[in-house]
Amino acid sequence: NSNLCALITWLLINFPPGPRALPIIGNLHLFDLKRPYRTYLQLSKVYGPVFSVQMGQRKIVVISGYKTVKEALVNHADAFAERPKVPIFEDLTKGNGVVFARGENWKVMRRFTLTTLRDFGMGKRAIEDRIVEEYGYLADIIGSQEGKPFDLSKIINAAVANIIVSILLGNRFDYKDSRFVRLIQLTNENMRLAGKPLVMVMIHIFMLLFHWML
Repeated sequence: NSNLCALITWLLINFPPGPRALPIIGNLHLFDLKRPYRTYLQLSKVYGPVFSVQMGQRKIVVISGYKTVKEALVNHADAFAERPKVPIFEDLTKGNGVVFARGENWKVMRRFTLTTLRDFGMGKRAIEDRIVEEYGYLADIIGSQEGKPFDLSKIINAAVANIIVSILLGNRFDYKDSRFVRLIQLTNENMRLAGKPLVMVMIHIFMLLFHWML
């Protein structure tokens, strides 16, 4: 079909520049898997603030630099508000739910979530009171360190999680509660693994094999 060939040619010509990809793995061989942000920084110096990379068979457009990110996410927020398609989540949830929805379904769920949160007090004095209350616990923890160095990220994560929990459940967890600590650890680990280029490629390959075997 000549129209399809013309469309593919147009996409290839107008797609942001990037390194040549290898079969199956794409540009994975170029990445510092422990610190992928360093690879993105190096590529931005070669290809500019808008470039592309290929993770497995999936093409990704990367934007870097304050001005470029602001232009995309602030000046053109609606165009960049979409969520990416993650095959494993698509198969598990069928595009439904608050967390993994995308497209028009995500927009509907977002409106519903915001409306529901307002019923819980979002934007009202009650929310401010819960934040101020949690800040008191956070300040006590920081003060108890007596100026010694410690990992602040874990405490901040716990404080943010407690604010959400208190809004939804009307209660909070102690920062040393074993269940609470474990839940935050699992959430952080999930986010860490999901952001690794190798994991993204392996998930994509396994999903292709899974569908091929069905």
